[in-house]
Amino acid sequence: MDAYDGDSDARQGPQGPVGTRPDHPADPVDPHDLGEPVGPPPVPRTGVAALSPRYQVGAALALALVAVAACVHLGMVFLSVAPANTVTKQHGKAIEEWVYPEFEQNWKLFAPNPLQQNIAVQVRADVMMQDGTTTTTGWNDLSVQDGKAIDGSLLPSHTVQNELRRAWDFFVSTHGTDSRPMGLRGSLSEQYLRRIVVMRMYQQDATSEKGTIERVQVRSSTTNVPPPDWSGEKVSDVPVYRELPWWTVTADEANGGVR
Repeated sequence: MDAYDGDSDARQGPQGPVGTRPDHPADPVDPHDLGEPVGPPPVPRTGVAALSPRYQVGAALALALVAVAACVHLGMVFLSVAPANTVTKQHGKAIEEWVYPEFEQNWKLFAPNPLQQNIAVQVRADVMMQDGTTTTTGWNDLSVQDGKAIDGSLLPSHTVQNELRRAWDFFVSTHGTDSRPMGLRGSLSEQYLRRIVVMRMYQQDATSEKGTIERVQVRSSTTNVPPPDWSGEKVSDVPVYRELPWWTVTADEANGGVR
């Protein structure tokens, strides 16, 4: 026997006899077959999620209490700067005890307070008729006429909405309670309001259209806005009138200069 011949008892390797090269390379090993995790490692939990369930419940309750306290505080501060209303009248002492002195505010939510009254501007006139007689018209509620024009229009004009109201506000702010003008703007506001009501009477009053307006008188009718039924608050529903003195209409106005 040749010394170089291998015998059947020769030492074998995992892929053949030792010192020999396998005919085919070994197949790659699949990580799934080895049970090893595939992909990036999981991100560790942080914050509240890292807590145990018992501590997560505690943290949620603490956050809820903080949120409720913040809402109560904001509500108290809001009521302290808001105009007088049903809530502040019933719980005013509790609101003051919460806000003062640490959270005192030196401003108000509305300045001035929102209107709680309906103010209507009404006018009547002395009209010289074509036969020489003078007729006094009834009171014409110009504010009601403006309200009807606004309700019946999808796009009411700025004039219909604001002209009469601002003219009256202008007059009130430049006159005292005795209807005497205060300052140089008083006469201007009176002339402005008079021209508006004369123009409106010529346009909307049947008697004025047939003659010449000689004098006009303006008054305001103030009525309280009724409170809601649940408030229990009682206010008078009787209108309060403020009548201005008769104004003589100037020649250009009487002849249609403002029509």
